[in-house]
Amino acid sequence: MRLDDATFEDIVSRYYEALYRFAYSLTQRESDAGDLTQETFRQLAAKAHQLRDVSKAKSWLFTTLYRAFIDARRRQNRYPHVEAEAVASELPVSLPDSQDKLDAATARAALMQVEEMFRAPLMLFYLEDHSYQEIAEILDVPIGTVMSRLSRGRAMLRELMEDRPGARARAHKSRIET
Repeated sequence: MRLDDATFEDIVSRYYEALYRFAYSLTQRESDAGDLTQETFRQLAAKAHQLRDVSKAKSWLFTTLYRAFIDARRRQNRYPHVEAEAVASELPVSLPDSQDKLDAATARAALMQVEEMFRAPLMLFYLEDHSYQEIAEILDVPIGTVMSRLSRGRAMLRELMEDRPGARARAHKSRIET
């Protein structure tokens, strides 16, 4: 459906209040309800072509608003907003000694010493935030293999980072055995 200005304004004036009330019942906050309602109409403007029949606009709008609400809740649960003052007791009291700090160059150098078979899953998991399942699909290996390679890769990296005597030799020997 082509959404001209007059039709869009008609839909907004017809359904705004009902959508806002629904959004408010979900969020219990005026500002969030306003944002959610506005986002719903933004999506209508952007995706009006999905709406084939203007008589179905009401259900499309309510469905879109509810999905936007669910998506916002998921984001909020996944990335909660925490005030620093609220968790001040959990923050470290003193800074660690500079000798215990790792610099990025040292970490990268150690990671580059880990064989690619173990380095790839480490990088995908820790640097790219992929799940085990996603890594398994990317590398085309079973999920158990991903878990094993992550575990062995972590162990190799830990040895290299601690710079224990013989760590490089053991990491090299592990590469040969695999």
